[in-house]
Amino acid sequence: MVSDAVADTAERIASMEVRGAATIASAAADALAAEARESDADTPADFREDMTTAADRLRETRPTAVSLPNAIRLVLGGMRGGSVPALRESVVAAVEDFRAELDAAQDDLGAVGGRRFADGDTVMTHCHSTDALACVEHAVDAGKSLSAYVKETRPRKQGHITAERLRELGVDVTLIVDSAAHHFLPEADHVLVGADAVRADGAVVNKIGTAGLAASASERDVPVTVAAQTLKLAPRTLAGHPIEIEERDPTEVLDPDDDLDVAVANPAFDVTPARYVDAVVTERGQYAPESLVTLMRDRYGDRPDDVFGE
Repeated sequence: MVSDAVADTAERIASMEVRGAATIASAAADALAAEARESDADTPADFREDMTTAADRLRETRPTAVSLPNAIRLVLGGMRGGSVPALRESVVAAVEDFRAELDAAQDDLGAVGGRRFADGDTVMTHCHSTDALACVEHAVDAGKSLSAYVKETRPRKQGHITAERLRELGVDVTLIVDSAAHHFLPEADHVLVGADAVRADGAVVNKIGTAGLAASASERDVPVTVAAQTLKLAPRTLAGHPIEIEERDPTEVLDPDDDLDVAVANPAFDVTPARYVDAVVTERGQYAPESLVTLMRDRYGDRPDDVFGE
């Protein structure tokens, strides 16, 4: 049995009321802190079991977004103590440290990514990424004027969120349907996307449609920048584990009231090969995708399956 805070957070993540890798990670960390505070465990073993149960409940909500298990790993990996009060205090402190690091990471990433754009550049975006937006925000704050082609990103139209945020930053936005991307790419100087996961081989897992956009951009010599905090690196891929591609509800694509009796496939993500990615921007700097394995080992170690919470 998990706390109401964990159950509510898990439901909001699963329903995509809470979306975006960093936002999901932050919400999960807060839920773990709430679980630690509310646990009525009498022994350290029971407390650890409560935290493990909460972690499992959160992890199962979005199998592709590695920010979720990484957040759990970083928070519960800091759990220390020989008594319930000590364990509780260590979890709450680890969450506070994690949130501070998370807040700083996005700003640091944005400063790195913003330098990739020149005054007058046009970017094309796909889906919604707060990391990608941080890059644009830093470029704008540096006095650069940017414009953007924003893909709607069906079926949930996350591109509409991106369009609104970019307009708030003063970017000249043109919203386009997904199938028009190839048509407008010659007018773009950059493709800018986020990531839900980055594999050890440099391949990027992101919202379905990213791979096709990146392949098109490569054909048209438009550089592809992926904005991804190190929270999105997938350490289990170091050991050869695959990243599960989440299949979303068919009703996102086809209304049950529609008189169309067909099967619906609705994968939420696809995998963009490293060869289509020019740079991955993180809070620790800019990397060629094939060099990320070194950063991944530095951040998470060589034996990710041994970390508590995996």
